[in-house]
Amino acid sequence: MATDLLIKDVRVVRPLERSVETADIAISAGKFSRIAPGIDPASANRVIDGRQRLAFPGVVDAHMHTGIYSPLAEDAVSESRAAAMGGVTSSLNYMRTGMYYLNKSGPYREFFPEVLSTSSGRFHVDYAYHLAPMMAAHIDEIEDLIETHGVTSFKIFMFYGSHGLHGKSDDQSDFLMIGKDERYDLAHFEFIMRGIRRAMDRFPDRAEQISLSMHCETAEIMRAYTRLVESEGRLSGLPAYHASRPPHSEGLAIFIASYLAHETDCVNINLLHLSSRKAVEAALLMADAFPHVNFRREVTIGHLMLDTDSACGALAKVNPPIRPRADVEYLWEKLLNNQLDWVVSDHACCRHEFKLDNASPGNVFLAKSGFGGTEYLLAALISEGTKRGMGLNHIARVSSYNPATRYGLNGKGDIAPGYDADLALVDPAESWTVRAEESDSTQGYTPFEGMELSARIKQTWLRGRLIYDGNVVGVPAGQYLHRPYPESIEQDG
Repeated sequence: MATDLLIKDVRVVRPLERSVETADIAISAGKFSRIAPGIDPASANRVIDGRQRLAFPGVVDAHMHTGIYSPLAEDAVSESRAAAMGGVTSSLNYMRTGMYYLNKSGPYREFFPEVLSTSSGRFHVDYAYHLAPMMAAHIDEIEDLIETHGVTSFKIFMFYGSHGLHGKSDDQSDFLMIGKDERYDLAHFEFIMRGIRRAMDRFPDRAEQISLSMHCETAEIMRAYTRLVESEGRLSGLPAYHASRPPHSEGLAIFIASYLAHETDCVNINLLHLSSRKAVEAALLMADAFPHVNFRREVTIGHLMLDTDSACGALAKVNPPIRPRADVEYLWEKLLNNQLDWVVSDHACCRHEFKLDNASPGNVFLAKSGFGGTEYLLAALISEGTKRGMGLNHIARVSSYNPATRYGLNGKGDIAPGYDADLALVDPAESWTVRAEESDSTQGYTPFEGMELSARIKQTWLRGRLIYDGNVVGVPAGQYLHRPYPESIEQDG
């Protein structure tokens, strides 16, 4: 096959190798066709000088919330532009019925085609969706979602028992848009797990990549502690929010989720955005207690870079909360020890005019939860990680290969023949300061404002097409990723 593009003289960062080698990268028909030193430039239709930059596989940002606070049609464009700026080439977004997102309920056979129709032609990066079964009828749709739409990953928000997205909610049915006779509770979670187990049995060829993600916080603990912290009035800002959703709330929820996974034989469990020492310790204990459950443990770049003393204050409100510095250091320790599996942004663009309460902007309990950060994910991970001794190959695993493999993106996450030609070209020695005004996100602020990073994404390539070169290039070319994607590929490693 003729070589369409040859990128010369890059340092190739492969996730399963132990070193970084200088080589050339040949691309044909949107796929990597050859990686080797000294490839003849005459063999290619187009030749690019890689300038000894680091070539990472395109980032698989496996936890995003496109369309949560702004219409999906708008968010898909602007927030995927931000993703492209950060070297992201695959955006995996959580989606559900109920308030926020499309602000409607109903069966996924009606809801999800609307999501896909709205998304089509608007993403600058490839994209997929994780779906949350919010009511009993959704559980019966799991197998059809897998077969018809290639949705292989599902989610439970454990804290919705008494909390809405960003505050107390005593009426589940209004916020979640479920029937008055339905409950979003532990029994519902169990039945979701049983539904996923049935799907794994029905589709044995893809069972390893059918999984359930868990947002682990305990609603009853959060309700009681929120009331306590607010009534005492001693704390404010991020320390108050941390105290109102304490780490043992995470740990207890992980225990419950893990036992239910054991009980139902729902063996592919992703523990999302672990934020504290107690949460990680609980996750590791459960892995020992139930070795047959294939746990994966996630951490966000926000929980790795921010703490409760960060100057951004309520702008960094997120669920679970930003934690004190001791928890941050513990997360890094476990990430460096290969006990956390991937790093994500949990990108949820919440524009400045909506983030804080107009009458009381300093009240963290009135602020909305979530913030963006996909554009800083890889650069911040390289900057802070290498300073702490994290190897570049390790960074490629946790930013790309591991989530791609778990979530059925078999043609993503590595730089190898046959894989999609997704690349992030990085200058590891260009220092720069994070400024929200330079981002294509419509958020207008960032909790990372003013951080000095020591690595910068210079180019992003999606399936052999340049989509970022200091600025986002071209019209949206992202494709929906029907998983497994592709149906089969020879794993090179």
